[in-house]
Amino acid sequence: MTERYAHYKALKFARPRPRVLEVIMSNPGKLNALDATGHREIAEVWRDIDRDPETSVAVLRGEGGVFSAGGDLSMIKDMHESWDVRTRVWREASDLVYNVINCMKPVVAAIEGPCVGAGLAAAMLSDVTVAGRKARIIDGHARLGVAAGDHAAIIWPLLVGMAKAKYYLLLNDPLTGEEAERIGLVSLVADDDKVVETALNVAERLVAMPPGAVRWTKHALNNWLRMAGPTFDASLAMEFMGFSGPEAKEGMTALMEKRRPKFDPKDPF
Repeated sequence: MTERYAHYKALKFARPRPRVLEVIMSNPGKLNALDATGHREIAEVWRDIDRDPETSVAVLRGEGGVFSAGGDLSMIKDMHESWDVRTRVWREASDLVYNVINCMKPVVAAIEGPCVGAGLAAAMLSDVTVAGRKARIIDGHARLGVAAGDHAAIIWPLLVGMAKAKYYLLLNDPLTGEEAERIGLVSLVADDDKVVETALNVAERLVAMPPGAVRWTKHALNNWLRMAGPTFDASLAMEFMGFSGPEAKEGMTALMEKRRPKFDPKDPF
């Protein structure tokens, strides 16, 4: 039943319940980090889901009880060094956000363990988010040395308000699932061993709802995000401008060397 997704390499698919499609990020041993293939696929898959007549609801999760550690470091290094890679990934990052928003099928995210980067973008833009109590949600962009582009500017202020959005996006403090639910960043919190089950139960309830009403409601509500499109486009441009600069180089090097970054405190402007 998942033959239409056979060409995907970094994503796995399953149908645990009727008309529910599991989209599973899989990179064993690397916390399901998204390499170049995974980043492209997590942007593209929503178009295929939208056209899939056998799917009413998608559930996004990571393999092995871990959501995703974000972009693979080798891809980030290539982005810093290559204009061609940087522009390609910029387009994919834009497609990821708009494709999740425009997918008419509802998406439920099951967040276990670390949730960072492109995986976090897909999760936060999902229609229902279920997080484990000990999940670790972190944007991470500013700490890496680039602006919080991706999905952050388009949806965090809407979910949690500007004050909380600025606090967490500027300081990059990690959020547990419990705290994320308390401030409104995620829809539900569940025991860590019940996250996927809870997400599947939500998906099953959505399948039982009138499909047209559900999809049109999602489409209408997401007009709030479409109105913020220019803000997102600007933030993404600022993020990818940063990937060519010295702060991103230091942030990436510090990550690879497993040390604290040493950024120049002087104002660059």
